[in-house]
Amino acid sequence: MTLDFSAFVADATADPAVVGLVLKGSRAHDGMTTRHSDHDLYVILADDAASELAALDGYRSARLDLVVTTLERFRRPADWERYAIARSRVLVDRRDGEVTRIVAAMGRFGAEEAFRSAAALLDAYANSLYRSVKNHRDGNPLAGHLDAAASVGFLLDLLFALDRRPRPYNKYLAWELDRFPLPGDGAEDREPAAGVRAARVARKTSPPVISRRR
Repeated sequence: MTLDFSAFVADATADPAVVGLVLKGSRAHDGMTTRHSDHDLYVILADDAASELAALDGYRSARLDLVVTTLERFRRPADWERYAIARSRVLVDRRDGEVTRIVAAMGRFGAEEAFRSAAALLDAYANSLYRSVKNHRDGNPLAGHLDAAASVGFLLDLLFALDRRPRPYNKYLAWELDRFPLPGDGAEDREPAAGVRAARVARKTSPPVISRRR
């Protein structure tokens, strides 16, 4: 059976156990959708509720991917899911804004969390870079290039952690930096488009703005 996105959203919205529907991925990033884009959807159930939708957790098709979870688990995603949630769109929120607040919180690290992450990432970046230099020195360019390439991931994680934000997936790196530049990247010296200017002003006064619809 192949599920249709619009029909599924209508059915899920009618299910009283569903407290939230959250769209992530390219369809939550303006301008990133292609003809190959599917719909990646979190279906959030009340912690104490039973629903037949739970059996659809992990459903995959060319047009719809589902993660069916509870509100409690949605509050504590895996680290690699954090950026996806931070830039997702809330389609349904039946908890007086709680789902929307959880999504917004994913885009901002606490000070202690950011400090711990930055310290570990700086060490990992320096070690990878040092190994790269040593390998080039010792006449092993392949290992040197591989270590240098590995160091870039740690560096990007570090730069975003210093701004208390999760690093975007590589697919969305340019999109993220265009709309929410890192401090000191020189974006202030460029004349941005009106939409980017508005996003930049919003970012100066609040955590990264999460696009959403009900």
